[in-house]
Amino acid sequence: MKTKYELEYTINTSPNVLFNRLSTAGGLCEWFADDVYVDGDIFTFIWEGTEQKARMTGLKENKYVRFHWQDDDDPRSYFEFRINIDELTKDVALMVTDFAEDDEKDDAVDLWNTQIAELKRNLGL
Repeated sequence: MKTKYELEYTINTSPNVLFNRLSTAGGLCEWFADDVYVDGDIFTFIWEGTEQKARMTGLKENKYVRFHWQDDDDPRSYFEFRINIDELTKDVALMVTDFAEDDEKDDAVDLWNTQIAELKRNLGL
């Protein structure tokens, strides 16, 4: 059974710029996948020639975007990018929520850390 986990990354850029990288094919293929195609609410992510499809199940402008992998049998699992802004410092944080089997969680976290490092590099941070 998969368990939910959350990761937080400080990303000092405007929520609008960050949201574009999280919610559009052009933005996602800059850091998340080699290529991304969108057909309605279905996003096709391509890594090294392998396709994986996800349905966008939630979206709020400059706040969050949520996806569900179409080949995932667990209807409760998803991955989500949420933008949090600290009211006092105005620091922008990216919260990543995902699900993984217990024995795969460390690898999944390492992969997110690598992906987010690429996102930051792409943003010039």
